Amino acid sequence: MANLISVVRGLLYLCRKEFLAIVKDPANRVILIAPAIVQTLLFGYGATYDLNYVPYAVLDQSNGTASRELLARFDSTGVFQRVETLRRMEDIARVIDGGDALLVLHMGPDFEERLARERGSDLQLILDGRNSTTAGMAAGHISRLVGEFNARYLRQGQPRVQLEMRAWFNPNLETRWNIVPGLIAALSMIQTLMLAALSVAREREQGTFDQLLVTPLTPLEILIGKAVPSVLIGLLQSTLILAIGLFWFRIPMAGSLLDLYLGLLVFTTACVGIGLSVSALSANMQQAMVYTFVIMMPLILLSGLITPIHSMPETLQILTYADPLRFAIDLVRRVYLEGASLADISGNFIPMLSVAAVTLPLAAWLFRNRLV
Repeated sequence: MANLISVVRGLLYLCRKEFLAIVKDPANRVILIAPAIVQTLLFGYGATYDLNYVPYAVLDQSNGTASRELLARFDSTGVFQRVETLRRMEDIARVIDGGDALLVLHMGPDFEERLARERGSDLQLILDGRNSTTAGMAAGHISRLVGEFNARYLRQGQPRVQLEMRAWFNPNLETRWNIVPGLIAALSMIQTLMLAALSVAREREQGTFDQLLVTPLTPLEILIGKAVPSVLIGLLQSTLILAIGLFWFRIPMAGSLLDLYLGLLVFTTACVGIGLSVSALSANMQQAMVYTFVIMMPLILLSGLITPIHSMPETLQILTYADPLRFAIDLVRRVYLEGASLADISGNFIPMLSVAAVTLPLAAWLFRNRLV
């Protein structure tokens, strides 16, 4: 019994020592509390599949009473928000390709006439299949609205409005087609951030970084030497995920590999800048890993990889402009599924280059001037 009490007492002392070591550092106390609060709020607001905002466009070539009554049902839901009323068939491709609308409702010139002649009439629904989850939910909601329209506004036995759906860039609305291209950027970001964040912290912990600083190498040269391996490994991992998507899941690629890799190169460079800045601020590898995971979760949640950005509150939507992963995922999906050209995706380069332009010089400055 005496030995047992001695062992328990030793374990209690050890636990007390570890607990004091954790809470003694003010930075650790913040890490224990702040990430849980921030990530809970982000999950609660950002990670939502609720169908609360669906931008849509209308091409009504009939302009009849029935079409206006049907569209009034859409506009009164509070979910479907009409962003544009189209005039020509050519406008459909513009609003879908540009991401201005998730779907387009098209009623032909004979929509009213076919209903009046009791022949039935078709309502064409064109969906943006790049966001398969939301598009599928919106299609189900539209089917219910059309069914209610048929039951309420059309007499018993009268021909019904038939819904014809067509999904662009993802004909069968397969979730895999939406997720896998996004993983080309997201998974490589995780590896790149981790490698870059540990590079300087590891040498600080081992005591070799100070020796590196007294060499003839400038901070810029040290920065390049630290960044290039992480960038190359990130691109290699992107290549692996791309190969799995192409050859294992058989997801056809519509765009240019050159455009895709150019975008991934810029994105990976921005991630390395973030990782090296974190590494320069960290005293050891443990701190670097904790800081990396704290940063990584918001970047993924705010990227649009899992849930659409337009479903998030407006404040979070503004925050996504500082997230390079958001623009990388949009770039990869547009090139991979849509076949977008370099001119089409050029707008995505500006935020990623801005992040790289801030974080890389910051990391180089912190190499020598970090406040210990």
